[in-house]
Amino acid sequence: MAKKVLIVGAGYAGIEAALSLNKKRKKGEVEITLIDKNEYHTLLTELHETAGNRIPEEGIRIPLNRIFKYTGVQVLNEEIKEFDFEHNKLQAQNKEYAYDYLIMAMGSTPNFFGISGLQEHAFTLWSFDDAIRIREHVKKCFIKAAQEKNKEERRRLLTFVVGGAGFTGVEMIGELAFWTKDLAREHHINQKEVRLIIVDMLPRILNNLSERNAKKAHQYMAKKLGIEIMLQTPVKEVTAEGFSTGDQFIDTRTLIWAAGIRAAEDVDAMELEKVGPKRLKVDQFGRTAFSNVYAVGDISCFTDENGKPYPAMVENAIQTGHGVAMNILREIRQEKQERVTVKMHGTMVSVGNYFAVSEILGRELPVWLSVIMKFMVNIHYLWEITGFWGVARYLYHETLERRQRKWVIEQHWSTRVQAWWLAPIRLFLGWVWLYEGIKKILEGWLVSPKLALFFGYAGGADASSSATPSSDAAVEAGEAAVSAAETLLHIDIFGFFQVFLEKTSEMIFRIDFLPVKWFVEHIVLANDTTQMIFQIGVVLAEIGIGLALFSGTFTFIAAAASIALTANFIMTTGIFEKTWWMPFAAIACMAGAGRAFGVDYYLLPYLNNVWEHLWKNHRLKLFFKGSLERPE
Repeated sequence: MAKKVLIVGAGYAGIEAALSLNKKRKKGEVEITLIDKNEYHTLLTELHETAGNRIPEEGIRIPLNRIFKYTGVQVLNEEIKEFDFEHNKLQAQNKEYAYDYLIMAMGSTPNFFGISGLQEHAFTLWSFDDAIRIREHVKKCFIKAAQEKNKEERRRLLTFVVGGAGFTGVEMIGELAFWTKDLAREHHINQKEVRLIIVDMLPRILNNLSERNAKKAHQYMAKKLGIEIMLQTPVKEVTAEGFSTGDQFIDTRTLIWAAGIRAAEDVDAMELEKVGPKRLKVDQFGRTAFSNVYAVGDISCFTDENGKPYPAMVENAIQTGHGVAMNILREIRQEKQERVTVKMHGTMVSVGNYFAVSEILGRELPVWLSVIMKFMVNIHYLWEITGFWGVARYLYHETLERRQRKWVIEQHWSTRVQAWWLAPIRLFLGWVWLYEGIKKILEGWLVSPKLALFFGYAGGADASSSATPSSDAAVEAGEAAVSAAETLLHIDIFGFFQVFLEKTSEMIFRIDFLPVKWFVEHIVLANDTTQMIFQIGVVLAEIGIGLALFSGTFTFIAAAASIALTANFIMTTGIFEKTWWMPFAAIACMAGAGRAFGVDYYLLPYLNNVWEHLWKNHRLKLFFKGSLERPE
């Protein structure tokens, strides 16, 4: 009989535990149920982007039903009120849930450290709702400030403070630094009136990073963004008008608290041993005092071989979630459990969209690479839980839907267009390629060598001699070309590129790229056999590209191949009056032209669904329930 495994919490740890159980289970071995009070999974590491209005809220929220589509995981939208470990039961509002194994993954919550007025008057940044609340509050502050006549109240409204200079605090103040510039301009407020402050009790920001990286981020925030950094400064008391540091009172209507976390409040009523900031003590296998009750992620306190607790970070959550899932399967199979270990690969912090610092595998990466790594880490995680759909959705929000201070070029490339507008040019481009391929077949390209003449060399039985620039035949061909064309412009760039702007009855542009020229003369035209191989390849490529574009099948790849083949022609035969438009049409087709009146409309979602099913279940099935569904 299948064992019932309940997972409470759909954070990073809970998601990983559920997916790992589903992927590694054998048929009839376990029943997996995930319970969470929300119907979505929140990307906690990206909360600041929504709170600071960089991306819309949908960019940080992923429906649980979408994550567990094609899996055997049952998702329940419930809030657990009581944990009965003695009787293996959980109590929700109106229903009871029994289990054989329980994984607690409720995560963490902000730690207010008993500071007077902090919880009542400060904003927190630890949930989806928190991010929306901050975003809307900041908007209202500027709206009110633009109308406010009282100077003191206007100053309060335009002073924004973040408490805590760790990862979350630094990222949050960084977003505000960019967004408030837009808001000031929008509401006709002098930017000098906006005050941004970050406070922390420690002697430097980003205490978990190296001093060099912390200094680099400090200088960028202070000098480039104009952020006031107040270190060794405690928050003593908070009121609706601001907060006291002991030495001074800072007037503000906005204090965002990001200075620490503790385990979720659910643990307070549990009669289980706790360590540090209310984290549950677990053994090396992830078990609490009850052998069938496990704790993972921020709510648990796993330690390394030296007894040092692992930090409450995403890598810890994912790896402990996976390790505990595997240990439950081992126990069910009566195998020996293994120690759950966490390997921290690195950390990274972004300050706005264009600056980041990181330490990956012990190495400090430059700013530009840190920015890329931040994106790559998110892409990797979303690939694991949602496949192509999640990655495409993430990139869409980060590139096309990004709201903050876009460069002029970004403003243009993020303008959207309906795909059906591109269908006519896709059909025409596909027809042209198909026509060119069929015409070459009728001209005998599959029967006898044609490339020497096609490339402008005198053809003959000795293809290698015709390919040699110094040969008489090549000279004659060159003279014939010169007599038929008027070279208007000839540029020799370092002897590597030779660009010709020519005027003939048809050719208008040609580039002699020396490596390509050498390859054509010494490989392609070496003999009749190689000529036939390459020209058959050209014919098949033209027909293949034509069919793919005309039908709208793998349109992006076909359009890229169209550009590559056109580039090849530019460097061999030149580009003509009748074909110069083709690379530009192909670029347009890469913008999803196959998703309207094309096979891609059905094919791409299907392939994504098949991949997701394979990835999440480790079983290949070409047809299953929902395999032809399109994502919303």
